[in-house]
Amino acid sequence: MPKIVPDYKNREKIILRDFLALERTTLANERTLFAYIRTSLYLILGGIAFLKMESLQTVQWLAYLSFGISFLMIIYGLIRYFKLKRKLQKFYDEDQMRQFEEEEEKPEAE
Repeated sequence: MPKIVPDYKNREKIILRDFLALERTTLANERTLFAYIRTSLYLILGGIAFLKMESLQTVQWLAYLSFGISFLMIIYGLIRYFKLKRKLQKFYDEDQMRQFEEEEEKPEAE
């Protein structure tokens, strides 16, 4: 997929407010993944219900469509989750490296 905007490079030290914003974003990412999983499970349950109802044999294709959409939703949710997690990890890694560098510099300055 072509990139329209280049990746953001953090050039400042992350302060508490920024760190908490990253934590909120991480938690929101997890909630979104759980919503995809929950929706996928509901579609599976709906598909099973369509298959088991004998009076709805003419729309049995709806059950298989529900299974297919469920599979696509779980795959899409996982891709989105790991993509955002990888982007957020860059900020954590940059900040941890910066802290490590600062700790390395302190004994030399003393």
